[in-house]
Amino acid sequence: MGLRVAVYGLGEIGRILARTALRRGHELVGAVDIDPKLLGRDVGEILGVEKMGVEVTEDVEKGLSGCEVVLHATGSYLSAVYGQLVDAIRLGKSVVSTCETLAYPYHRYPVLARRLDDLAKSRGSTVIGSGINPGFLLDALAVVLSTPLPILKKIKAKRSLDASKRRRSFIEKIGLGLDPSELLRGLESGRYTGHVGYAESVCIIADAASLSLTRIEEKQEPIVAEDEIRLGDLTIGKGMVKGLRGFAVGYANGVERIRVEFEAAALAPEYEEIVIEGEDHSIAWRSSGTPGDLGTASVILSIAEKLDQMPYGLLTMADLIPFRIRFEGSAKL
Repeated sequence: MGLRVAVYGLGEIGRILARTALRRGHELVGAVDIDPKLLGRDVGEILGVEKMGVEVTEDVEKGLSGCEVVLHATGSYLSAVYGQLVDAIRLGKSVVSTCETLAYPYHRYPVLARRLDDLAKSRGSTVIGSGINPGFLLDALAVVLSTPLPILKKIKAKRSLDASKRRRSFIEKIGLGLDPSELLRGLESGRYTGHVGYAESVCIIADAASLSLTRIEEKQEPIVAEDEIRLGDLTIGKGMVKGLRGFAVGYANGVERIRVEFEAAALAPEYEEIVIEGEDHSIAWRSSGTPGDLGTASVILSIAEKLDQMPYGLLTMADLIPFRIRFEGSAKL
């Protein structure tokens, strides 16, 4: 039997979430957004399907009143979406969000995370942030693949994708076609976000291993085109930004234990690769690439469909993974 879901945020990802929910047999009973171009319109019309009798509203209580689960997709930073989550939780609704920093909010927003946890428990709600990355490919999957190794030394996970195949908003946030100095200034000021969630992936793995990290290093930088690249209506000149690369490294007592890397560039190869070094043997896994937006929607819906089996409060993917892993030199579990 399907869930009654509401979508909070009908941008590109929110619409993919809504369509995926319908494909999986769920009922879309509400939609919340603040875009004047969407308000009052039937959701079916926006999604390109038959009319559903559900209008987009900016009234949160009205938009979420009939749902069991809120599929939230409005922003990357918990500080910016905190009020939206609180509004949903106060209505007693459980929330699965694409907010990247909600994937492990205790790293950047420990105070807000504790407040959300307390509120969710008091209202009988379950709240979790996830997606394809962070949430699955470079963290939860890495934990699952590490399970056969008794004692670990290091985990390295990398994702590479062809940025030219991604949606326009993604291309803009990583600065394709810009002067490298402009992108660097934009990343520093927050005008461009690049990829969000490097450290969150590291923290999910560390949590699943009960590993206390003493330091997390995080950085991202532009990839510069060596020759001109023409991509339909976008031309990337020589010396301009053709992509973005970044990483986060988690250290325990000065030893690198967890490294995640992300690279998105025009015409780059598409793959995910996870290498796990153990005391006894090592494992290497590599894919042929994963569609990010559709993958995010699938992960979010897969979690939503299991919420009735989860405890109340603020959870992370480390709480959902049924395995524990252990690094050498870490305290006994």
